[in-house]
Amino acid sequence: MRASDRAYAALREDIIEWRLRPGTVLAEVEQSERLGVSRTPVREALSRLTAEGLTTAAGGRGVVVTDISLDSIDELFELRETLEVRAAALAAQRGEPGVFAELHAQLLRAPELLMDSDPARHDYYALVGRLDDAIDAAISNAYLANAMRGLRVHLVRVRRLAADDAARLHAAAAEHAAIAEAIAASNPRLAEAATTLHLHRSLTHVKAAHPAR
Repeated sequence: MRASDRAYAALREDIIEWRLRPGTVLAEVEQSERLGVSRTPVREALSRLTAEGLTTAAGGRGVVVTDISLDSIDELFELRETLEVRAAALAAQRGEPGVFAELHAQLLRAPELLMDSDPARHDYYALVGRLDDAIDAAISNAYLANAMRGLRVHLVRVRRLAADDAARLHAAAAEHAAIAEAIAASNPRLAEAATTLHLHRSLTHVKAAHPAR
């Protein structure tokens, strides 16, 4: 892996996981020393992160981690609904039912993953990621899949921002199971409805957990 790719991956993960919080100044010298690379790879990495919207130029302050506001959360979910509801319908039309039937079964067992000692819920979110990947593969539309992958970067930050509420996580697992079940049944309208309900409940929870600014 090139030095710039390593720097990009490390900085991106730190931003997504909130180890680098909104407003943090990412000075090239400091980050190059921290990551053990020269300034040029850091500069290239910061350019890529800015293109993704994870960092932004802030005048004389240099490059900073972008903030997440209530307005931006609303905008993200407007786009999310446009993309994900359509993707769910396409997956129901074009996907392999057996793939989603298996994911449905796994998601029904997701509460077991929420009872372990991992506060970051890596196994649970990995399972949700497999559902996302299966939908991306099923829709057979590279443009739509790429758009959703770009959006998910920001949604992970929003998810980390919201309180890790046990009741909401269990409800979300059931909602994801319903989406997988509808796709497995090759029912586009049901897949759209299940996705719409999940997004509505997710947005309501995130906004309730997000402190007013």
